[in-house]
Amino acid sequence: MTTTEGSIHELVEHRLRQSDLRYTPGRRAIVELLLRRGQPASIADVEAALPQVPRSSAYRHLVDLQGVGVVRRVAANDDFTRFELAEDLTEHHHHLLCTSCGSVTDVTPTEAFEHAVHAMVEEFSRQEGFAPLSHSLDVLGHCQRCR
Repeated sequence: MTTTEGSIHELVEHRLRQSDLRYTPGRRAIVELLLRRGQPASIADVEAALPQVPRSSAYRHLVDLQGVGVVRRVAANDDFTRFELAEDLTEHHHHLLCTSCGSVTDVTPTEAFEHAVHAMVEEFSRQEGFAPLSHSLDVLGHCQRCR
C-alpha cells in the first residue's frame, strides 16, 4: 500500500500519540529523510543528513519510531543497523545485502514472484501450525562493486 507523504505523517503522528509520544521536529525530520532516501539508512546516514539532530537523539527517535511500528530495522552483514519506513507506510519489498561492503538494495518483486513466495510461506506455516503475519526476504551475497 503506497500512501501520500501527508497521510504518512498523519499515520505516524497517530501511532506515536497512541503510545503517549509526540511527533517532534526531530522525529518528523527522520521520517522525511527516510521518505526521501527510499532505502534503508544507518545512524551515520541520519547524522550526516540531519546535523541539527544529535546522534543520541536520532537513535532514540529511531527506537521510538520502531516501537510504534513506523520504522523497521534492516540488519546488514556489517556493523551498522539500518532503518527504513515500515512497509504499510510505503510498499512491500525485499533486500539484497552485500556481505562485503554492507550495502542494502531494495527490490520490489513482481506479482508472480510474490505469489510464489506467499504460497511457500503459507505451506511452511501450515506444516508447523504457524500463523504468518507477513514476510521479508533478505538475499545475502556480493554487490556488483564487490564481486
